[in-house]
Amino acid sequence: MSAISIISVVGVAVATAAIVIVLSVFNGFRYHLNERLDSLTADISISPAYGKTIEAGDSLRDILREFPGVALAMAEVSDNALVIAGTKEMPVTLKGVETNIYPQLTALDSLLLDGVPMDTYEEKETSIAVGVAQRLGLYASGDTLLLFAPKRFGRVNMANPVSSFITDSIKVASVFRSMQNEFDENTVICDIDVARSLFQYDSQATSIELKLLPGEDLNKVARQLQDFLGEDFVVKDRFQQQEVNFRMVEIEKWLTFILLTFILVIASFNIISTLCMIILDKGNSIRTLWHLGLNRARIGLIFWWESVLVTLIGAISGLIIGVAVSLIQEKFSLIKLAGDPESLIIQAYPVRVEWLDLAITCIPVFVIGLICAWISDAFARSRAYSSI
Repeated sequence: MSAISIISVVGVAVATAAIVIVLSVFNGFRYHLNERLDSLTADISISPAYGKTIEAGDSLRDILREFPGVALAMAEVSDNALVIAGTKEMPVTLKGVETNIYPQLTALDSLLLDGVPMDTYEEKETSIAVGVAQRLGLYASGDTLLLFAPKRFGRVNMANPVSSFITDSIKVASVFRSMQNEFDENTVICDIDVARSLFQYDSQATSIELKLLPGEDLNKVARQLQDFLGEDFVVKDRFQQQEVNFRMVEIEKWLTFILLTFILVIASFNIISTLCMIILDKGNSIRTLWHLGLNRARIGLIFWWESVLVTLIGAISGLIIGVAVSLIQEKFSLIKLAGDPESLIIQAYPVRVEWLDLAITCIPVFVIGLICAWISDAFARSRAYSSI
């Protein structure tokens, strides 16, 4: 193999390895995102398809506790409220949960920065997100928060607007940080009875959260629940609850794949130019082959196979290099993320090799290789004709 052919092989190998490595990095980010979702997101969430609440929330919760594959079921009441601490105030998302079940449903207790586990809470104690603690200036447990929510029924009294709100007070028992903005910015978690009293609910729930038994197929159970509950309810698994985050990662992954494929196309020009130069250089050899009895089709086939060989060697080399680099990074975390290590969720680029991605990577490589082979074949035939 000539030096120019080796350069073409290297170009294909580098582009292929880059595709494999980048796709593996995006897989790593998606895997870590999935791990983070285990912290405060239930396996399955059931919400009303119409309206804001499930009217018989407690009754439905009790029914779902007996559903095949379900380990735990919990009613939840979630809505917007206003929190005041001293002279500071902010709007929050108030999540009313069953405090004896929620720690088993999620990993809240492992996320605490300060305070006590939820299963030790006394009446009217709450856990607040780190963002709420920072904005309200709360850095220790035991502080009291005032909660305000508008009354669901009746008219607004313009003479005394305060009378149009339901108020309550709760004590901060813990502060948590999940490293997810949607939770950390403005979430306050309290007992469901406090939330129902504030929002004027009885047995209603805004959602039913489920945890499945170990080994259960998440998608299968979600489909069975949707069939069981009908069109009046929306059943979402963990991934569907965070659909925006996962979709963003997937879109970035495949856009990057397309961009790297364009780089691979540019690298393929080296193959075409290399083989064209070889064909021009081998003019006398082509004439000799013609006089030995080879027709133009067979002469073109020689250079067709050379183009395929260059692409094949480059693709296989690139796959091996890409997988090797990815596995080394996955094992030893050599390449670190920029930034303060204490503020980062992960310190090194996450990597996860998926064999389906390797198969997908081979598709554009071999398509480009066949196109290059066809061009080389056509050019060799034309040179064979002109050499006669």
